[in-house]
Amino acid sequence: MDTLDDKNWHQMSVDEVVGCVGTDTLKGLDAYEVEQRQQAQGLNRLTIKKGKSPLVLFLLQFNQPLVIILLAATLITFAIKEWVDSGVIFAVVLVNAVIGFTQELKAIKAIEALSRSMEGVATVIRSGKKQIVSVADLVLGDVVLLQSGDKVPADMRLLRVRELQVDESALTGESIAVQKNSQQLTHDSLLADRKNMGYSSTLVTYGTAVGVVVATGDRTEIGRINALIAGADALATPLTRKIASFSAVLLWVILGLAGLTVLAGLLHGESLLNAFMAAVALAVGAIPEGLPAAMTIMLAIGVSKMAQRHAIIRKMPAVETLGSTTVICSDKTGTLTQNQMTVQRIFAGHELFDLTGVGYTPEGSVQQNAISVELSTKNALVECLKAGLLCNDSRLIYTGSGWNTEGDPTEVALLTAALKAALERDALEQQLPRIDTLPFESQHQYMATLHVDAKHESLIYMKGSVERVLACCDQHYLDETQSCQIDRAVLEQVAHQLAANGLRVLAFARKRVSSQQTTVSHEDIAHGMSFIGLQAMMDPPRPEAISAVLACQRAGIQVKMITGDHVGTAAAIAHQIGLKSVASQESNFAISGHRLAEIDDQQMIRVVGQTAVFARVSPEQKLRLVKALQSRGEIVAMTGDGVNDAPALKQANIGVAMGVGGTEVAKEAADMILTDDNFSTIEAAVEEGRAVFDNLVKFIVWTIPTNIAEGIIILLAVMLGIVLPITPVQILWINMTTALFLGMTLIFEAKEPGIMERPPRDPKKSVLPRNMLVSVSLVSLTLVAFVFALFEWALYQGQSLEVARTMAINALVFGEIFYLFNCRSLRYSVLKLGFFSNRWLIFGVLLMVFFQLLLSYSSIMNQLFGTAPLALTDWLHILAAGITVYAITGSEKRLRCYFESKAIA
Repeated sequence: MDTLDDKNWHQMSVDEVVGCVGTDTLKGLDAYEVEQRQQAQGLNRLTIKKGKSPLVLFLLQFNQPLVIILLAATLITFAIKEWVDSGVIFAVVLVNAVIGFTQELKAIKAIEALSRSMEGVATVIRSGKKQIVSVADLVLGDVVLLQSGDKVPADMRLLRVRELQVDESALTGESIAVQKNSQQLTHDSLLADRKNMGYSSTLVTYGTAVGVVVATGDRTEIGRINALIAGADALATPLTRKIASFSAVLLWVILGLAGLTVLAGLLHGESLLNAFMAAVALAVGAIPEGLPAAMTIMLAIGVSKMAQRHAIIRKMPAVETLGSTTVICSDKTGTLTQNQMTVQRIFAGHELFDLTGVGYTPEGSVQQNAISVELSTKNALVECLKAGLLCNDSRLIYTGSGWNTEGDPTEVALLTAALKAALERDALEQQLPRIDTLPFESQHQYMATLHVDAKHESLIYMKGSVERVLACCDQHYLDETQSCQIDRAVLEQVAHQLAANGLRVLAFARKRVSSQQTTVSHEDIAHGMSFIGLQAMMDPPRPEAISAVLACQRAGIQVKMITGDHVGTAAAIAHQIGLKSVASQESNFAISGHRLAEIDDQQMIRVVGQTAVFARVSPEQKLRLVKALQSRGEIVAMTGDGVNDAPALKQANIGVAMGVGGTEVAKEAADMILTDDNFSTIEAAVEEGRAVFDNLVKFIVWTIPTNIAEGIIILLAVMLGIVLPITPVQILWINMTTALFLGMTLIFEAKEPGIMERPPRDPKKSVLPRNMLVSVSLVSLTLVAFVFALFEWALYQGQSLEVARTMAINALVFGEIFYLFNCRSLRYSVLKLGFFSNRWLIFGVLLMVFFQLLLSYSSIMNQLFGTAPLALTDWLHILAAGITVYAITGSEKRLRCYFESKAIA
């Protein structure tokens, strides 16, 4: 049976399919054959590939340069018996490891969710009898019965169909239920166009069918998606890559300087122990212990802020990735659009009308040239709306909290349009009660209803495709007393123009029949109908999506639409929301899955950069598109809601799933979930992501000079053969307290002006901006100078070593305090931001000052850290040093921003 896996079942006739799978359409398989096939093929379940054990996954979290540095710091502080500091650093390492481990486990859930989607029961014919069996027990050749509400249990070739409609949105992205049939199709039919196939995990919304199973388990389309999810790369975020690179360099620099310190100490006649302790001091000083904690807390706060804006972050690094995003690949239905079909234009009585309002809330009016229409003078218009209301099986119900819908979205749109014109359904149904219905069938492409009025006169209303309705008409209705000869060419041209704008067009007709008639048949409407009008509808763009797309484009972010809908519809919506393409020809603005299937990977890389809309694409093509964008160096955010989106969601740098309409599979594969399924939420999340990264960069720019200064202080002291101005335990005090009370307050800095008007950060650039290297170096050297100056001055004045070191410690800390105010923005002065606008920073500074006073004057702290009380004059020197640091760094920032603005101009 394995040779059947690659069969194009859709292009085969029913008899060929039945022959290939070896079954009987009336009797099905017998018990013996079922058992044999189950043994050969296995159960109808998806295979969950065995991954790394939880222990291995957990241990791999420690295999990172920054973590190695912190583990080394833990061992060093433990060796010098600083139990508290050792415990704090290790706790940071452990928390980060647990977070990473949790994220790894979540990735596995996407495939588990797929497997769960295939559970349940199915109705089959076996040994000539109808049976209910477990979906897992289905085999190739099983004859399956489907009806409304069933989930398709396996991939099936449909044998007999009666008005079958299947919701395949989770698999193909097609926003409207698909009309199915059993007719043979061409070889090149795309997945979304294979109307004679039923696919595993899709949902039957209407009608019945009989099908034969042609693929089970991993061989199904959903099984292929499972393989794609498992094979998609779980990419590191730009931040984690840069931090890993930065940490690797830092690791080797620290080790090199530590070795140099030991060598210099030995050359100056120091004992090996003293030389080693100096190296320990240098290593502890150079390690940015607060960085991992700051990253974790900043990302966590970013998660909280995004949740308030309807974006739930499942993986914390995704917060930063959003700020780096260069391309957003968005689904259309429900994300960029309302996901509520809306009648927008009506053609009746040779006139074209507009309907205002969107969605299923019946608020709006009928207009012509932006002026409300007096309906009493527009008989054909009212009759067209009436036909849409009466020839309709759906419901629109007001519950007090909003409008609820039942039935087909297209029919609900017709009801809404009628209500906007103040037509009352209950009143009309009393005036013209329905006595018979000719339901919609895919082969006929129309629906008809028979009504009788108070005078016992019968009337048929008909709605359907333009081609089929016009074929049945020979008159053009104007009002109850007059009609004219129909001009099909003109009406077809009007319909074509409406469709060219992405509108779905339905035609309406009516016919008076004998009052004795109580049923309606296809013969009754085959001829003699009077054409009433056209109603053209679409799923309109969200107004907020239009402004969000514009905001993203201003921010240098490309927005591309990837959808399962038809090219024409997708392109029309794309134009309305303002999507842009660099393609020179309009024909390249939107590309179909057919064209994508014909190009190789190199062509794909070129095409994906030029094209704005990709329509009728398969799951594999979505994955190819994301990979092609990434190969161009783009940071890709991908949105999706269906099973077919899951591989691309996992492959993207950040996968965004829909919280309202999304499948569990999509949510498990994603990094972020939108609770309102709205594109504007993505734009808001990008803004928050940029703010988080800005603040993280500010923290790094603030903390690195201190670490560099501490390393240089130790190295210079050893090279010069003088006593250490600061001891290892004092360095730990400085690093841990300043990171907590000072650096962490930068997390609460507000978003800077114009944050969404600058281009995305280049993912190739270092996490420490190159234009900040001068500032960092200047601050480091200034701090080193003041520490040595105050330390040596105190010794020169005859002060004790403890007093001299206390002055050195405070010179370093107060230098950091004053530098902190300049780091609140790397572009603007603190006066422009508002001195008290970040109250957490003011509070943190006051706490830091309090603890420095405690360190200097508490006898217990004096004993623990080797410090001593200072005189008032000592504090004046320390404050003068801090103010000088602020003046120098502030001047450097003004000069840097001035020259940068000149360079841009």
